[in-house]
Amino acid sequence: MTILQLIHREFVGFDHALARQEAAYARERSPFALGRRALDVPSLYDEMIAQRGCFDDKVDLFLAVTDWLPELIQTGAITPLDRYLAEDPPADWPDGWADSVRRLQRDDAGSVYGMAYHDGPEVFMYRTDLFGDPVEQARFERAYHRPLGIPRTWSEFLDVARFFTRPDDDLYGCVVAAKPDGHNDVYDFMIHLASRGGNLFDERWRPTFDGDAGREALQFYLDLIHRYKVTQPEPWEDDSVRSGEFYASGRAAMMWNWCGFQAVADVPSMSRIPGKTRSTMLPAGDGPNGKAVSLNVYWCMTIPTGSKRKDEAWSFLKHLSSPEMDLITTFEGGNGCRLSTWRDPPVRQQFQYYEVIEDVHRQVISPPRLPEYPSINEVLNLMMAAAVSGKKDVPTALADASGEIEALLVTHGYYP
Repeated sequence: MTILQLIHREFVGFDHALARQEAAYARERSPFALGRRALDVPSLYDEMIAQRGCFDDKVDLFLAVTDWLPELIQTGAITPLDRYLAEDPPADWPDGWADSVRRLQRDDAGSVYGMAYHDGPEVFMYRTDLFGDPVEQARFERAYHRPLGIPRTWSEFLDVARFFTRPDDDLYGCVVAAKPDGHNDVYDFMIHLASRGGNLFDERWRPTFDGDAGREALQFYLDLIHRYKVTQPEPWEDDSVRSGEFYASGRAAMMWNWCGFQAVADVPSMSRIPGKTRSTMLPAGDGPNGKAVSLNVYWCMTIPTGSKRKDEAWSFLKHLSSPEMDLITTFEGGNGCRLSTWRDPPVRQQFQYYEVIEDVHRQVISPPRLPEYPSINEVLNLMMAAAVSGKKDVPTALADASGEIEALLVTHGYYP
């Protein structure tokens, strides 16, 4: 009997999809069993990368976020898939996927180290029942002297968030995932930085986020939480999954988050507001340097180097990459990665964000592809935690993080 061990991030959508995908595989290749373990993001990184879990034989498939891939590739922790893709590729490889979900798992030589399983990018979500309510529209126009509409800039977003924040009614203007887990808290800073024309680094990998754009970005984020109090209560307790669940509970008017969380909001068994969300591009930064950007990271199924069942692991990975299984990922609350899924009429009918996903993918940024990025990410995570908790003010938090990252890259020989 073939038994494969798979480890992945905690997420009910993964649990449900993988259970169905395992059953489908077993019907064709019985006897077969898939052992699965789910961990939160920090624990997953610690076990599989920091503690070198990829090098023992306990795990055959590892669902890894693209942030981690440069380090995994550099250290030889995951298996190149070139031979399998040449000899036994999934249907429609490679043209069945957008380049934006094939790019981040390749090394500089073009070798492929994973297959996209669950896709970003981040989108802006809003409640159509609230935005379309004539009473709300009239109240907003009286208060702000303009029609209630989809915010095109972050300043407009703030106005709408303040308008819909009604704690006595258990309704909040927006949801943010401010938990210091090195995931959405860091990505949110990147989005706000880039939307104001800023960058993490210059072309020589010198940190550049400790400037006007960085200060504006971080201050705006903190103001949503502390000054204007338009977010859910205690957002520092919520990661991306819990923030998505909060939105699906019907207690918020807006959210920017991974597009898959519209799927959560639209699944009746998981949501109190099915069919009441639409997604579009995120707001742009204000001012002459402002632009609308999204962030693209995604989760790849990889084969750890230590696995002794690599051929069997590839067979199941190929199965997961099929059109039918990609649809299962989608309908169970994940986010499929194939172009055929993005363009599928029943998918678009149930999950509206697939109408805009290809357009959003054309305006994405991604974290820097450096083997040292997980360490950089942790510095940024601590920066966000210190700022959100009030332990550091905005200038100090940014300056300290910039200095730490520069010192880190000096030790790795990035500068002469």
